Amino acid sequence: MKSVKVFVLLSALALVSVSCKDSTQPEIKTVEMAEPEAASQVNFDPQATFAKAEFGIEGMTCVMGCAKTIEKKIAKMEGVKSATVDFERHLAMVEYDKAKVTPDALEEAVVSVSDTYSVNSMKTVEAFSTQ
Repeated sequence: MKSVKVFVLLSALALVSVSCKDSTQPEIKTVEMAEPEAASQVNFDPQATFAKAEFGIEGMTCVMGCAKTIEKKIAKMEGVKSATVDFERHLAMVEYDKAKVTPDALEEAVVSVSDTYSVNSMKTVEAFSTQ
């Protein structure tokens, strides 16, 4: 019986000594990821006339599910140079090619995400508001 206890104790010590790492350095793993689509890859016509629009969006309830979804939808439109949706101010700021995008198309893109969203106070601006 004593030899069984000694054998179990030695086995446990051997297992612990083998399974514990000597190093405190973190293990580093490299993971391949697809490259994100960059806005710089989109070629805009150098002769294009860009406009800036600001408009309110009603019906948003969260940052990720609402604001970011709307922002991505607008940013993917052909002719849109940049799009930002500020959830806190319920405000969208879009720079677009006037020949390819209209304010009505921007409103349609927002409403197409969900019928709970509505656009108000659409206006063309020289520079985006900061407050």
